[in-house]
Amino acid sequence: MEAAALHALADSLDGAFSRALDVLSAVSGRAVVTGMGKSGHIARKIAATLASTGTPAMFVHPGEASHGDLGMITRGDAVIALSNSGDTAELADIVAYTRRFSIPLVGITRRSGSALAEQSDVALLLPQGPEACPLGLAPTTSTTMMLALGDAIAVALLERRGFSAADFQVFHPGGSLGRKLLRVADVMHSGAALPLVPEQASMAEALLVMTAKSFGCVGVVDDGGRLLGIVTDGDLRRHMNPGLLDRRAGAVMTAAPKTIRPGALAAEALGLMNSRTITSLFVTEEGRPIGIVHIHDCLRAGVA
Repeated sequence: MEAAALHALADSLDGAFSRALDVLSAVSGRAVVTGMGKSGHIARKIAATLASTGTPAMFVHPGEASHGDLGMITRGDAVIALSNSGDTAELADIVAYTRRFSIPLVGITRRSGSALAEQSDVALLLPQGPEACPLGLAPTTSTTMMLALGDAIAVALLERRGFSAADFQVFHPGGSLGRKLLRVADVMHSGAALPLVPEQASMAEALLVMTAKSFGCVGVVDDGGRLLGIVTDGDLRRHMNPGLLDRRAGAVMTAAPKTIRPGALAAEALGLMNSRTITSLFVTEEGRPIGIVHIHDCLRAGVA
């Protein structure tokens, strides 16, 4: 029954949905989401989803609003009010407050003739359908539709704002999601930690730098600081002979090594190292090395 209601909800979307997006994207303040009972629980989730996807939002309990929390709602905000019946008594003060101070009001309800629908600047009407409760009383189908509609609003606003994965990581620094969105720049080594030698350096010098920096490789750069190649443990084995230490680094290096940009996700760097069976990647901008990332850096950060 709930699945059928979601199909009906999708089919019912019309210009009112777009108008609601226009209202919510135009405000300078926050989206204040409110509802009573089960609708209130859904409203809390919608507010949390909006806030985490680039739309500043908060939940205000309608009962508390009548006892001072109306002060949380400013003229720069917009209110999203949820009520299946549209006549929830506890919402009356918030609705009246928005009308008094010309605060945009988006109502989500099932009844077109309800007080909430009539007072809203934009009314989003849920299609008629029975509750999944055998008694037809407990909010089930109606709250499922509210939740889906709230998610649709949040995702549509996310797209309008051009909210990116990098923006998402700013709001989700903790947990597995934050780790998945870590960038290479967040885990790379830079500055004096970079193992670099000029093209004309001897392999004796290159070996000293490789040993001191502990990345198992050394980058070879030209006079302009651009990365020409890389000398790895494998290169040493392939060129092993009595005259190795006297050779130039540029003659031993592997030219045009695989690199990565600083803005790439750390997960991309890990995947690249795994696919190439290598343990380090130089991070470059315009051909110049600005960092180096080791596979252990990704693993320590929890990227997998």
